[in-house]
Amino acid sequence: MYRTHEKSLRWHSRPTFWLCFLVIIFLTVIGCVFVLRSHVAAPTKTSTKSVLSQPTPVEARSNTLFFGNAYFSRYINDWSMASPLKFAYPFSRLGEFGRENYDAWITGLECPTVAGLQQTSAAEDATLSFNCNPEYLKEAKKWFTAVTLANNHTDNQGTAGFAETQKHLEENNIQYFGHPDPRVLTDICDVISLPTKITYSNGSTKEGSLPVAMCGYHGFIQIPPIESIELMQKYAPYMPVIAMPHAGKEYIPAADELKTNLYRSMIDNGADMVIGDHPHWVQNTEAYKGHPIIYSMGNFIFDQQYNAEVTRSAGINVVFEVKNADKTQLAKWLAIGKTCASYHDTCLEQVKKAGLRKLPYTFTLSVIGTDDSKHITKPASADVQAGILQRMNWSTTISQLTAPYSGK
Repeated sequence: MYRTHEKSLRWHSRPTFWLCFLVIIFLTVIGCVFVLRSHVAAPTKTSTKSVLSQPTPVEARSNTLFFGNAYFSRYINDWSMASPLKFAYPFSRLGEFGRENYDAWITGLECPTVAGLQQTSAAEDATLSFNCNPEYLKEAKKWFTAVTLANNHTDNQGTAGFAETQKHLEENNIQYFGHPDPRVLTDICDVISLPTKITYSNGSTKEGSLPVAMCGYHGFIQIPPIESIELMQKYAPYMPVIAMPHAGKEYIPAADELKTNLYRSMIDNGADMVIGDHPHWVQNTEAYKGHPIIYSMGNFIFDQQYNAEVTRSAGINVVFEVKNADKTQLAKWLAIGKTCASYHDTCLEQVKKAGLRKLPYTFTLSVIGTDDSKHITKPASADVQAGILQRMNWSTTISQLTAPYSGK
């Protein structure tokens, strides 16, 4: 009887045991699934957060303004020293152009900057040998991104004076390019870091920079050798190339045949556009093979005051835009652009090594009239602006531009 009851208990305990065993197995499986799901979900959340926190660049735009002759010597210096503003005087009305609306300003610096050199205005007038006090650069840096040194005055204080000018520009973080002697081929072109606004995939914007090749040519005393013009071919497959020549006869309203042929050869050798100065007057413009050529912008900051021809100038507004570019390529260009602000840098070599090609740029050009009558540079009046546009034959030029160029 006892054994029968013990057997019965064993028989009845078996379902309970298996039920408990199955419950344990079920709970274990549920636990494993939960753990696995939590481990799988974590990287997904991190990945999503990572993607959202790192938007990619999709567009780039640089609103840049180019100006003509600028210097701070002779009578400019007299007027400045007579003013309570001192070295800030030549720049005191530049704010009226709305500097905050532009990413970069570029001009031609037409004097060396040697410290401690004192010259009277009369002596400079008689010799046409200029020097600008380096103190002006401390104010100039608030306005100008880069300057061309390719003209007939930056060597007025010799080789040492030119080198000192480069040094002072570097101290004030003003980029530069060009040389007074067009046979010095190593100094004709330089890649600058052009400030640019970047739009990202999430709609945000940020300051950045893109590499642009700037080539300065002094052609007043001699015609630049063909070797110097051909230098632009090295840069043209990779980035925008802007030629800024300083050449031609002074005080005439249009370029002569010699200058016209020279500037057109710059387009033929890779320049996207030519933006010239030197004659002290605004001159004609043209669309050559669909590319813009501005033969002379005129005086921007200068002390000549005797008529309207020498006190007005054309600021050339160029909007560089990149849209629909390969996003990976654009990101690489922007990374290299940060490193291009130093003179004789390795930007071109970096671009080649990275296997990059020219981005799909468009260029939109317009004219901003300037007037430095009564000793100070300011925006031109409507009448002066109209006269500048008429001299430039601007409406005809922009009608003949072809993609990727347009004007307004």
